[in-house]
Amino acid sequence: MGILDSVKSMFSGGSGKKSSGRIDVEARFSRQRTAATGTMAHFFVAKDLARNDRLVGVKILDPEKVKVFEDRFRHLKKPSEGEIALQMHHPNVVETYEVGMSTKGQPVLIMEYIAGPSMQNIIVKKQEEHVAGKRLKLIRSMSEALKYVHSKEFIHRDICPRNFICLPKTEDVKLIDFGLSVPATPPFMAPGNRTGTPLYMSPEIIRRRATDKRVDLFSLGVTFYCLIAFQHPWQGDIVSGRAALNHDTRPPMELTEACPNVDRSLARSIMQLMHPKVEMRTPTIENFIQSIRKVESAYQDGAASPITPDLRRGEQDDDD
Repeated sequence: MGILDSVKSMFSGGSGKKSSGRIDVEARFSRQRTAATGTMAHFFVAKDLARNDRLVGVKILDPEKVKVFEDRFRHLKKPSEGEIALQMHHPNVVETYEVGMSTKGQPVLIMEYIAGPSMQNIIVKKQEEHVAGKRLKLIRSMSEALKYVHSKEFIHRDICPRNFICLPKTEDVKLIDFGLSVPATPPFMAPGNRTGTPLYMSPEIIRRRATDKRVDLFSLGVTFYCLIAFQHPWQGDIVSGRAALNHDTRPPMELTEACPNVDRSLARSIMQLMHPKVEMRTPTIENFIQSIRKVESAYQDGAASPITPDLRRGEQDDDD
């Protein structure tokens, strides 16, 4: 870890650690509310009684379901979700304070609590008041988060609106959930691993082809499209995960059609992220960031906005 990361960790609650013993979840945490329950884990907000009642997020994984996923890589020494999360120290990535095993044998992650809504909630409910005039900044922050993850040589593999949580007043955003993440090395990029959120999956994942970091770029592009247009790029039967099969068989609606008031340069850059042919897709997240720097410069005086959505257009389904 660099000096800057070390300093930031001092003020964000520490650089994270593996627990030396079993974590008694019921004794240590005063539950405030359940935040989410998924297929592989449940998450709740709690006061950490061992850390001066600090408000934290606690993620408890289902050991059997985690084992099913991890067994795909049993000969490759894949780092666990907790081990990956502990390596992440960036303003736009959730900070993980501690990982370990519960007294019931469940993997546990203790992380910073982020008070704002998920990007998914904002998109589904079309809460324009949360993102008006802020989309370009949020897009930049989300891009910086992915750039950092890629710089640590990991592929996130589940980039989607649900995994971006906003800070209060939507002033910024943080990337969460490394449950499906893998190292960006050839053994982990071999064909066959079809995991993720279907409506945001790249064609390579859907078709069980070889992958690389560009699968995250595709998913990020779809996420940006939804943030701008409040609708999915592939309209139709999007309530079904099978709709992901359209990602390389049917062209998406152009972003400029879904949102006529979007800056044309920004729209082109986002559509390039979503290109179904990996060789035609934006090569790296840094390439995309360079393109939006130009958009930022063009609108830095604040006289106009690069994104003014038409809320009368389209419907975004909430089943991702």
